Formats: sequence, structure tokens, C-alpha cells
Amino acid sequence: MDFESASDIQMRVNGIIDVLELNHITAQNVICMRSYKSKARAYARIWSLPRIWQKALGVDAHYILEVLSERFDRQSADDQDRTLIHELMHIPKTFSGALVPHSCFGKKIDRRSVEKLYRVFVLKR
Repeated sequence: MDFESASDIQMRVNGIIDVLELNHITAQNVICMRSYKSKARAYARIWSLPRIWQKALGVDAHYILEVLSERFDRQSADDQDRTLIHELMHIPKTFSGALVPHSCFGKKIDRRSVEKLYRVFVLKR
């Protein structure tokens, strides 16, 4: 698998963070990458830097939002935005380096919750 920095995705993610007022997310600590030749079925995924690594390296929390080129790049722009919103929803309000699972304390990251945020995004941009 190959990786490269994805400045186009970075700009879109920063825009989503701004428009949706996701103030708990430190945008400069969310790094966007594009991968090639992945065997995964996902369109994108989010990676965290766990607290023990933060402490050992002396850095703040960071997240990597990876888009899998073969699948993500074939989506429409609207579906790409939905995918990016979905991945950003995995970042907890504490911006701690942890990840929010798809179902947690009665809240869900699913098609319905993503669509709700996506509609807000479309109206506000």
C-alpha cells in the first residue's frame, strides 16, 4: 500500500470543520492522507494517536483521516463529503486521541446521523 499527503482532502475537511462549527476539533491536528492499493473495503478511515504515544512523544492529540483512493475517488462529491463527515464524527468532543465507536451511549454514527449533519453542511456552506 502506498500513501501520499492529500491537500485537496485537507482543504475539504478544514471547510467541513469550519462550516459545521466542529470547534472541538483542532483542524491543524487532523492530517489527511490518500492511500493506494489497499485491499480494504472502506472508502475512508480515521486513525488516532493514542494518549500513551502522545505522552511518550511529547505531542498533542493528532488524527489521520485516510481516504482509500480506489473507492473514495469514485464517489460523487456529495458522497465524498458524507464520507468525510462520517470520519470526523469519530473524533470525540475531548479531542483526546481516542475514537468514538459507531454506537456509543445511545448515540450512533450511521447513515441517518451522517445525513443530518450533511444537510446542515449543505445549508450553511
